[in-house]
This record gives sequence, C-alpha cells and structure tokens, in this order.
Amino acid sequence: MAEKIVEEMRPFFEPKAVAIIGATNKKGKVGNVIFENFKMNKERGIFKGNIYPVNPKLDEIDGYKVYKSVEELPEDTDLAVISIPAPFVPDTMRGVAKKGIKSVIIITGGFGELGEEGKKMEREILEIARENGIRVIGPNCVGVYVPDTGVDTVFLPESKMDRPKSGPIAFVTQSGAFAAAMLDWAAGAGIGIGKMVSYGNKLDVDDADLMDYFIHDEGINVVTFYIEGVKDGRKFIEAAKRITKVKPVIALKSGRTEYGAKAASSHTGSLAGADTIYDAVFKQTGVIRAEDFEHMFDLAKAFAALKGKLPKGDRIGIITDGGGAGVMASDAVAKFGLKMADLSEETLKYLKENFPPHAVAGNPTDVVGDTDAERYRIAIEGFVNDPNVDAIVVIVLFQVPLLEEEKIIDILAEYQKKSNKPIVAVAMGGKKTDHYARILEDKGVPVYPTPERGVRALAGLVKYAEYLRRGA
Repeated sequence: MAEKIVEEMRPFFEPKAVAIIGATNKKGKVGNVIFENFKMNKERGIFKGNIYPVNPKLDEIDGYKVYKSVEELPEDTDLAVISIPAPFVPDTMRGVAKKGIKSVIIITGGFGELGEEGKKMEREILEIARENGIRVIGPNCVGVYVPDTGVDTVFLPESKMDRPKSGPIAFVTQSGAFAAAMLDWAAGAGIGIGKMVSYGNKLDVDDADLMDYFIHDEGINVVTFYIEGVKDGRKFIEAAKRITKVKPVIALKSGRTEYGAKAASSHTGSLAGADTIYDAVFKQTGVIRAEDFEHMFDLAKAFAALKGKLPKGDRIGIITDGGGAGVMASDAVAKFGLKMADLSEETLKYLKENFPPHAVAGNPTDVVGDTDAERYRIAIEGFVNDPNVDAIVVIVLFQVPLLEEEKIIDILAEYQKKSNKPIVAVAMGGKKTDHYARILEDKGVPVYPTPERGVRALAGLVKYAEYLRRGA
C-alpha cells in the first residue's frame, strides 16, 4: 500500500513533465499565471521537468511550443493541470486517459458546488478517472505548491502573493482562497511550508490519501489540515490512526455552527456534519484540533521546530524577565489544562546561590529587568536539570537594557539543541523584537508573541505526547 500511494502521488509533487491545459498568453488569466509560475521556476533552476502548454488557438507562448490537443503531448507527460471551462473538462479527461497521463489537477470551478448539473459532470470525470487509474486533485481548487521542486499551480501571481520558503510543514486545504492567503501569510511570518495541497471539492484525492502519502515523506514533520467536511469517515479514521503514530496532524475544522455548515455546503459541496462527531473522531485518532488559523500554525511551528522532541509530562517551568508576563503565562498554564512545575529543592538552592538577591527563584523564575543573558543561562540550566520540569517557556523581553540580544539567542538555541525538554520562547514587542525573534526561529527555537500563545503551543505538544504514551 505504501509504495502504491507514494507512486500515485509523486507526479503531483515532482512531475517529469507538466501539461498546462488552458495555458494562454493573456496576462492575468488563470492559465497564464500557472504557465508563468512553472516557467519562472524553470528559469530559476527549481523546476527540473518539461513544460507543455496546451491551447488549440495558439502556436507558441514565450518561446514554448503550444500543443493543440492532449493527444499531441509528448510521452513523458505525467501531470496535467486543467484550467478550462467546466463543460469541457469531461472530454479533456477522456483525452488525458487516452494519453495515459495518471495525475490530474483540475483548477476549474463550477462543479458540484453549483448543483446537480455540476455533480453530474463530477461523476463523469470520476468514472473516467477510476476506469483508467487516474488520480485527480480538485476540481475547484488552486492545486499544489512545492517550493523544493518548483510545482506551483496557485493561480495568484507572485506580484500579488508571496510564496513561503521551504520547511517541514505540510498544509492541506479545501479552500483555495484560504490556501493563497495562508501561503502569503506564511511567507511574511517566515514559516516554511514543504508542500501545500488545495483539493477543493476533493472528487478523488482526499485527506486520507494525503495522510497516507505524508507518512512516507521524509521532508514533512507535521501535517496541517483545513477541513470543511469529510466524505468517507471510515477511510479518514483509518488513515489518521496510521499517520498520528508517526507524525502529528493538526486539523482546523470549520462549519462548526449551523451557519458555517450551510456556507461549507455551498462552498465546496461538503457535508459538515455534527461538530461533536468530529471532536470525537479527532480525539480517537490523535488528531489535534486547532481552534483557529493562528492556533493551527502556532502548533505546527512548535512541532516543526522541535522535530519530535516531546514533553514527558504536563509540568511547565516558566522563566521571565518581566513579572507581568510571568503571571500571564501562569494563567495560561491553568487555562490550557497544564500544571506549574514544583521546582526541586536542589534547583531552588542552585538558583538562589547564583542569582542576585532581588531576582526571584521559583516558578515562574523572574530574572528581573536588569538581567543579562548569563542570568538566563543560570535559570535555563536549573530548569533543564530539574526532573520536576517537563517543558519550559522562556519569556524574553528584549527591551531590557543590559540584555545582550545575540548572547541570549545563542543560549536559547544551545539549550534547545542539547536538552531533551522542549523549550519555547515568548518575545513581546514591536519591530526590533520581531527581528530578534526571526533570528531565534532560524536557530530552531519556536517564538510566540504572547505568553498565552506560547503556552497553548506547548499544550498541543503535551496532548500529542499523551496520545502516543497511551499506545496511539
């Protein structure tokens, strides 16, 4: 099964040659943006495959020969991206089947989400796909984005939407608009995305297929989903159980309310179902449910940065140079069902012996506003060695005058690397703080802008670790 799903999905992420059916020279049109994406990535040396635009009305686009029909395509074509009006898609699929192309992304909308006529066309396409062993992503989607191989079917041009750098997070979404907005946001936030799949109406390839594929994807550490509804519950549950034993999965499920469920139905034709059922399924399968977009990527960032390092329990240690931030973090520990660690007598003695009299040894430990980086080192050393502490939140207010920014960044990165306990940082502030936070993240420490978000991310790690300890 593993080999089959990897073989089926591979052309979507690393095709030998892509046919862009509906490619055009009209700037801004969907078929033009997708063609330009591949062309630019080929010129950059990222996309290594061949590019075959298909349009019966053109001979050439930007120096590329245009094929009049699918039947004329070269034999190495293993991925077809379709962006032509919906009524023409079934016939085109017949051509794709005849040509022997096994992977298709249908960008076009106007299918099941619009009613019975669209559903009829979907059934026709699916029948062709099933009879010919073709896997289909879409319709009604933006497709696939893979920064490492240059596959980019997102039809929003780079002039309007930034693309994120590569990273160990996979993002799967029904909503194309959400995909585009998320990629743009991730690029600005410095979050690396290894693979993005927008599957729209998920006629064929669905959440379960992608989970089974990502189990075997060594470049992906954590998988995130935006889901409006699941069509095959049993298939989803079985695949989720398989992947969560290996990698964390985070799901943002919308359509929680009556209004949301109705909107999901008209958006991608999804049946959102009773939200309590999704809660139960996620709990049973170890999928971590995110409350919102921000929560999903806060969790993903922690899992991605910590690379499988999980807390052994739910006892949290807090180190801060601002008393108020320490109180906020303590509240968050209670709010998210965690426990404040009781520091051992040895740790308290060690801190008191090495701290100046006005610093506070305890949990939270407050290194106070005249701290330097060395005082943080003492505190982190004490917490890392304390068997009563399972995970650590280090709040760094970079604004304090004696704190050497580069030194505290190096200390945090050093302990993140050598300690077996997860450490998350919290850095509150503006532009200068963001600058240091980005450097810290590049060194492998996840950083959050508020104590609550940092603690909530740790709570996700604790939850997943408990799931694995229960025997998954």
